Amino acid sequence: MLARFFFSIFIKPLSYLPWSVLYFFSDSLYFLVYYGLRYRRKVVYNNLKNSFPQKEKTRLIAIEKEFYHHFCDLLVESIKIFNISKGELIKRCRLVNPSLLKQYAQKNKSVIIYAGHYNNWELAATACNLQMPHQTVVIYAPLKNKFIDRQVQESRTKYGTVMWPMRQVKVNFEQQKTLLKAVLFAGDQSPTIARSAYWTSFLNQDTGVMIGAEKYAKKYDYPVLFGKISKIKRGYYQFEFIPLENNPSSTKFGEISEKYTRILESVIVETPQYWLWSHRRWKKKRPKKN
Repeated sequence: MLARFFFSIFIKPLSYLPWSVLYFFSDSLYFLVYYGLRYRRKVVYNNLKNSFPQKEKTRLIAIEKEFYHHFCDLLVESIKIFNISKGELIKRCRLVNPSLLKQYAQKNKSVIIYAGHYNNWELAATACNLQMPHQTVVIYAPLKNKFIDRQVQESRTKYGTVMWPMRQVKVNFEQQKTLLKAVLFAGDQSPTIARSAYWTSFLNQDTGVMIGAEKYAKKYDYPVLFGKISKIKRGYYQFEFIPLENNPSSTKFGEISEKYTRILESVIVETPQYWLWSHRRWKKKRPKKN
């Protein structure tokens, strides 16, 4: 009941406001989140310090503040998706190389797309279905609150994007073999089971990588791409697909996950403020060998 009330009197009305007003709200929200609530400040700073041990404290704090500014923008931009037109959505997040997807479509090849919690992944996942021949499918973890989960699903799927709950991924892949699809996996989440992850170095830390995307790519021999989201200016992004592996069935375990990890790392190192540093990415540790 409380979630329904909050959504109806706060979230939904905000989605009707013009972008300029939303960004004014974002600027105000930054001071509350960063200085007032100090939301996950310790988590963010420790993540930055461990990822960039060579950087001085002043630089780490500068990145930290830039991240929180971007984080607040991300919040209001995600709210705007509840009430964004098709034309505005495409203008705000443009796919720069749809011809690459057309080449796969002409061969009737579905693809796996590795993405990360970088820039506005919500906007990109909603917008890309309008700009490519494949059916966009997003793998997601349902929210605990069923009302909010339903509202988010309706918002993210209104322009054709399909969302698969994580527990149904295996069945859906098997049942929808003939569907020409581009399946998006967020590969930078902390693995649920440490022993089943692929372990490597990522941002100077021992890191477990979820292998779901690699597993399905190898099983169905779907080419693997990386979805690079770049911020052009405030509120405007572009989405570019970069090939990682065209013959996944011939690769060894971990090859695809390693390629993904390296390219995501390079993107983050280039502009670190746009990654989701508030996420507890390294809460799982590498299992000890028996």
